[in-house]
Amino acid sequence: MAKPGFIELPDCEPIPILYEDRSVLAVDKPRGWMLLPVSWQNTGHNLQAAVNSSIAARDFWARSRGIKFLRYVHRLDGDTSGILLFAKSPGALEPFGEMFESRRMAKTYLAVVDGSPREAEWTCELKLAPDPRRTGRMKVDAREGKDAETHFRVLQKRERHALVEARPVTGRTHQIRVHLAEAGLPIIGDELYGRENDQTALGLRAVRLAYSDPFTKRRVDIQAPTEKFLREFGFDLPRE
Repeated sequence: MAKPGFIELPDCEPIPILYEDRSVLAVDKPRGWMLLPVSWQNTGHNLQAAVNSSIAARDFWARSRGIKFLRYVHRLDGDTSGILLFAKSPGALEPFGEMFESRRMAKTYLAVVDGSPREAEWTCELKLAPDPRRTGRMKVDAREGKDAETHFRVLQKRERHALVEARPVTGRTHQIRVHLAEAGLPIIGDELYGRENDQTALGLRAVRLAYSDPFTKRRVDIQAPTEKFLREFGFDLPRE
């Protein structure tokens, strides 16, 4: 039985499958889908719930693969697009989740920032904690915050904006967004940490996951397309 190269959900463009093996499945998550609802009113945009319903309905993309279980291993913000990794069994969920926790999963993002970075490369290690004054927001907290480390590299500059590669070592909530905002370079479209009433789409995309498979020890390198994202914000393909 031929397997479609995408997940098809109601009222949604087909979600491309970027990579699949016996243990995991990686998709290109579009903007607008969250993994945990901010409130019960937003459950209609809960990707995990939609995937669960599709599997239970025996939709073809899942039935053709014999999938009965699919659970996200890590999270992406609702307005962040790009690579999202799912475990295909409870037995795979724990070891892959542990890879993220133990910092053995290499993650790369592209961010479009408002401003011009002064350095070509830098590392931010500001500790982060939830902001008690605003639900869902994080803040820098040197005393109570948890360790957070992100490496940044400027890929291209424009008159008002820059394209930055972000490689987070840790995986704190909103880590890249806060670290860039603290550098005076908020991601465009970020209403939490950037300009208020910014109606631009969030300029953040997860473009690469690289790891050693915990079962086979084989090296896996998953990459998401970047052309559409770059064109949207007026950039070319980054050149090494």
